[in-house]
Amino acid sequence: MNRKERAAIVHQRLDALYPDTPIPLEHVDPYTLLVAVVLSAQCTDKMVNRVTPSLWKLADNPHAMSRQKVEAIQRIIQPCGLSPQKSKAIQGLSKILVEEHGGKVPQDFEALEKLPGVGHKTASVVMAQAFGVPAFPIDTHIHRLAQRWGLTNGKSVVQTERDLKKLFPEESWNRLHLQIIFYGREHCTARGCDGTVCGLCKELYPRRRKGVVTNK
Repeated sequence: MNRKERAAIVHQRLDALYPDTPIPLEHVDPYTLLVAVVLSAQCTDKMVNRVTPSLWKLADNPHAMSRQKVEAIQRIIQPCGLSPQKSKAIQGLSKILVEEHGGKVPQDFEALEKLPGVGHKTASVVMAQAFGVPAFPIDTHIHRLAQRWGLTNGKSVVQTERDLKKLFPEESWNRLHLQIIFYGREHCTARGCDGTVCGLCKELYPRRRKGVVTNK
């Protein structure tokens, strides 16, 4: 079975398992999604969703957030971890949105990636989930599963993104991004499967006996 054949099976099975793909991070607009994604770095979506209602009471738009003290933001988001860096990033990106983008989140990868605390993955999530622009954000689940499923050599997240974009039709990227995350959390976890346990791993590699060591 080659990569394209494995990709076709993955696509088919995930569509059947996850016909609906709700966005895990609770938000009401592109700005609140952007902030939630920044908070999700090295933090669970569940924890982010617990913290953000209090943060939105403090400020739920760039104008209001840019006027808040970093310390006030940090007190609220502390459970998410990395709160000193994240609080500065949230205030900083809010100021830039007000001063350079009219208080709006830009629909542009380059502009997003210039914001504090926003890398390519965060920009990709916002472009995909807020604006519907085809993107394939690569998180730890996707990077791990793509290697277990033989869809990439996994030398880097950049390589994984490039390989997956070649294997799957562009119109499926945004949906697949979420489907793979859901599957990784529920069936092919970091500790629960090593490439030989879950249903998809066994279907794709029925003769595999040795676990897959994930390239970081």
